[in-house]
Amino acid sequence: MTGQRERLATYRAKRDFTATPEPAGSEPAIGSRRFVVQRHRARRLHYDLRLEVDGVLASWAVPRGPTLDPKARQMAVHVEDHPVEYVDFEGVIPRGEYGGGDVIVWDRGTWAPSGTDNPLRAVEDGELHFDLHGEKLAGRFVLVRRGEADRPGKEQWLLLHKNDEHARKGWNPEEHPLSVKSGRTNDEVAAAPDTLWRSDLPPGEAAVPLERPVPPSWDPPTEDELDALDALGRQGRWQVQGFEVRLTNLDKVLFPAREGESPVTKRDFIRYHALVAPYMLPYLYDRPVNLHRYPEGVEKPGFWHKEVPTHAPEWLTRWRNEEADRGETECYAVVDKPASLVWMANFAAVELNPWTSRLPDVHEPSWALIDIDPGDRTDFEDVIVLARLYRAALEHLRVAAAPKVTGKRGIQIWVPVGIGYTFADTRAWVEKLSRAVGRTVPDLVSWEWHKDRRDGLARLDYTQNAINKTLIAPFSARPAPAAPVSVPVRWDELDDPGLRPDRWTIRTVIDRMRREGDPLVPLIGRPQRLPEL
Repeated sequence: MTGQRERLATYRAKRDFTATPEPAGSEPAIGSRRFVVQRHRARRLHYDLRLEVDGVLASWAVPRGPTLDPKARQMAVHVEDHPVEYVDFEGVIPRGEYGGGDVIVWDRGTWAPSGTDNPLRAVEDGELHFDLHGEKLAGRFVLVRRGEADRPGKEQWLLLHKNDEHARKGWNPEEHPLSVKSGRTNDEVAAAPDTLWRSDLPPGEAAVPLERPVPPSWDPPTEDELDALDALGRQGRWQVQGFEVRLTNLDKVLFPAREGESPVTKRDFIRYHALVAPYMLPYLYDRPVNLHRYPEGVEKPGFWHKEVPTHAPEWLTRWRNEEADRGETECYAVVDKPASLVWMANFAAVELNPWTSRLPDVHEPSWALIDIDPGDRTDFEDVIVLARLYRAALEHLRVAAAPKVTGKRGIQIWVPVGIGYTFADTRAWVEKLSRAVGRTVPDLVSWEWHKDRRDGLARLDYTQNAINKTLIAPFSARPAPAAPVSVPVRWDELDDPGLRPDRWTIRTVIDRMRREGDPLVPLIGRPQRLPEL
């Protein structure tokens, strides 16, 4: 690997790896012959063509970009070799550093030399013929040096495409601006980069994501599937998107009725969980979940249930907590598909409380939670006053967040946070913010931990920001008549005189979602940094 280190010496010398989010280079496997073209906006826009050769990326800067036009003769500057870890880099290099600017993976694939089995020697000799098999580029290309060999950054080459079956007259790379990795433009990557290269980490760990993955999407049940549910007797087996769920006691009443309505049966509740799946699963699919079960109906006491029972179906996703002490829950459910939500409803898991952290790093929260917990003398108008104060504070701080009525008496506010925060961080931040809000209306707030010592006042609870402390999931039902639901709302809805914390039930919330959408879901995965308080 001595030759590889020597070939990377120029690259290393030009970069301050304490400041530049790029890989410093290591000793990867040789022979895979990948290629990448990165559209790079530094001092000037150019395209970087990189071919994997003997464990490094031989690189050329092509100002006008590679093309399939066989008549084009594109200038290419032979620059320093790059480490192979760079082959998938898409992100931002800080301004002021060498190559500072934004980078997208404009094309990628594999390549093969033509007419030689020693491409390194061909580059040294000044002429390389090669075939690309990419998502945009294909066919036979030629790189030819103009003049004598010189140091990297000084050698002028020509890049051209042979007139083969892949040639396209007039093909312009600027008419194909999207990344093949993310589907984004340079502008979009510059505004919200996904990846930071940490040169202080081993190359295999250097790509640190800055933005959390966007949740997948799920389809609601089909009319045929819903008809099959209605056709079942008191029990049976229901096929939900390819998964079989055993259902029992379908006519059992789980929720008593409100005046003028009929009670909610387990069949009704199962139907709701199937219909709400596209809206609720984004908050559940990558997290352990704690269940509050009411197998005898919500008019009788419920209980917390965390351990996945042995009779759960094999297709139910599980997460094993390797840090659990003796007597603690070891195996949690992860609700990641509509059939899992259906199984939870049949299990009488009325309330679903997902962890604030995602898998696999459960010590790193993705939400900072604000819980306006009303006291015995707190009416909903007081809760609204407190929520509006939080709204004003968050707007002043330019912090994105969304409120959510709980389905009982309160309001919660969910604040997305980027990667790198601990629960101690989010708890301290929410406490500072909440104490500032509480000082504004001290007659409404108590800081007593025990409810019987609060004199009936509300508590602005920041203590939920801890591992395995949870709040009710958006769209989860609450144990009350008619099955009210916890629902995200817009900030301006706090000014609606008709807003109530239990305004929507499992029979009405789907229509609201189809009409209004979910104001909280755009915040999922937002890489927000919390300002200092």
